[in-house]
Amino acid sequence: MNPAEPEVSVVIPCLNEALTVGACVRQAVEALSSHGIAGEVILADNGSSDGSREAAAAAGARVVCVPQRGYGHALAGGIAASTGSLVIMGDADGSYPFGDLPRFVAELRAGNDLVQGCRFPSGGGRIESGAMRLMHRWVGNPALTLLARLMFGTRINDIYCGLRGFTRSFYDRANLRCTGMEFATEMIIKAAQLGVRTSELPITLSRDGRLGRASHLRTFRDGWSTLRLFLICSPDWLFLLPGIALAVFGLFGGALSLSEARIGPATLGAHSLLVSSLSLLVGTQCCFLGIFAHTFALVKGLRPPGSFIVGFFRFFTLEKALVGAGVIALCGLALIASVFLEWRAGGFGPLVYAHTLKSVIPGVTLVALSAQVVFCSFMVSILSLESK
Repeated sequence: MNPAEPEVSVVIPCLNEALTVGACVRQAVEALSSHGIAGEVILADNGSSDGSREAAAAAGARVVCVPQRGYGHALAGGIAASTGSLVIMGDADGSYPFGDLPRFVAELRAGNDLVQGCRFPSGGGRIESGAMRLMHRWVGNPALTLLARLMFGTRINDIYCGLRGFTRSFYDRANLRCTGMEFATEMIIKAAQLGVRTSELPITLSRDGRLGRASHLRTFRDGWSTLRLFLICSPDWLFLLPGIALAVFGLFGGALSLSEARIGPATLGAHSLLVSSLSLLVGTQCCFLGIFAHTFALVKGLRPPGSFIVGFFRFFTLEKALVGAGVIALCGLALIASVFLEWRAGGFGPLVYAHTLKSVIPGVTLVALSAQVVFCSFMVSILSLESK
């Protein structure tokens, strides 16, 4: 192994893992050396105060101190300090088999950009008794992995596995932005979005060597962070397509209700008009939520620019949106005013609701829609400022 020209950089993030980090480093060094792989082992220390840095250095690691706290910060700092064209990351708690490093190197040499470890039987892996919390094993990880597969089309069976390898070229293209535990899932999402070649290797997860000390993983906080990332990077069918469908349903339903159309034995009227109004407003808001997510993810580098958002900003300006909202508001106010004038002409007496609601409901809906367009357009404009 020529340390001056490593092909492989093994990056191990660490925060107070003195009981196990030395063994992890030794196992990684031995795996590289015994298979003739030119490599280096880097400990990305995130502020340990228990002797972890000294233990890792004694075992053969190069220690890099990363002052910004967070799993993603530690890994990004370690990767930035590494020099290999291939990078393999793994935790320092003794639960991952660093002896499997040559298998990951072989997959990367074969042309894969990302090689993901899999601890679950669905991907051929194995979890030793007591190595993973039951909530994580049977609920959290499978549910979030399923969401990732459905939302982003990845074929990975274990998105949270911390033992994985990737090429530096993919890592540079991915431009990962997350600084916490969701760093690992962002990598999976980016791999799917960029369409890079990915493979999965089954591994065995062992019980960690923390001897009862709490894990750095926080179930609900980190689970929510992952779900929030999924929503920000959401595909079009999550917000935009349902929003368009609801809005179209509202428009057609409103038109049929105004004409008192008959559908089978039912005659549409004011009540169906009110439901159509709700559908239009909710659908519009859902569309704007999709635009918010697209814009924020694009500005923050969480997703590459897609054809939808590029086309949207080619057309959208705040000024156009305000003019359109003004026209919509005037139409709505005109409908409301017509009912008011009719009411005044009748001496402010009782109104015939079946008749007047046909103007009041569309009028109120248009005014509310106008307000939605104004507020949401300002929000889109604010979110997009950084990208201009």
